Amino acid sequence: MPDHDFKSPRLFVDAAIAEGSAIAAEPVQANYLLNVLRLGEADEILIFNGRDGEWRAGLAKPAKKKLDLVPRRQTRPQTPPPRLTYLFAPLKHARLDYMVQKAVEMGAGVLQPVLTQHVQAPKVNIDRMRANAIEAAEQCGILTLPECREIVRLADVVEGWDDGRRLVFCDEREDAASPIEILRQEAPGADALLVGPEGGFSQDERAMLRALPFVTVMSLGPRIIRADTAAVAALAVLQAAVGDWTPPGTPTVT
Repeated sequence: MPDHDFKSPRLFVDAAIAEGSAIAAEPVQANYLLNVLRLGEADEILIFNGRDGEWRAGLAKPAKKKLDLVPRRQTRPQTPPPRLTYLFAPLKHARLDYMVQKAVEMGAGVLQPVLTQHVQAPKVNIDRMRANAIEAAEQCGILTLPECREIVRLADVVEGWDDGRRLVFCDEREDAASPIEILRQEAPGADALLVGPEGGFSQDERAMLRALPFVTVMSLGPRIIRADTAAVAALAVLQAAVGDWTPPGTPTVT
């Protein structure tokens, strides 16, 4: 783990960051820094925008109810966005919030909600999803924000899929074989993951996915787990087996 600063307050700003160029804090940010944390002009925080890296910024009060963030020096350069696409059937609000936050923490670069036959929540609030992604990135030292996409039908997603990309499909009815072995044998370059709704995939959806040449089917073990738990488990397995947790040169299982 790199030696990052995990103690300073850290905020996302939707503006370009350059040394000495003041950025007006949003009212909710100003209230948080001044009234909740009780910081003053002698204090510094960390800021990032997903494009210009992470910066240490000072606080300046140009007016009584206004606060500026003044970038002083870059602490980390910008990194490329993660390639991992996480496709999921939306859940109800509280559990969807949790799932989005955990997917960001686990390295998802694209959040793609999909409409399945047994989906619990057929609509997604993109602004809420993005707000949860920002909160997770702020808290966990992440430099890039995932792309938050509008919901689309599962059939439309796979119809337009790039055949060169391997899609890992978590099937609750698959025999509980080792997912690590399956990923390393059948999907060493996988960078997309699909997790279904609480009610699982329908028989038609499972048949459709299993017939596609770019899909690898993976079990998450012998127990039935909730969809938000499945998100964390599946992302952890994928990152450990073939993702960015895997040391370069790790051999595939034979």
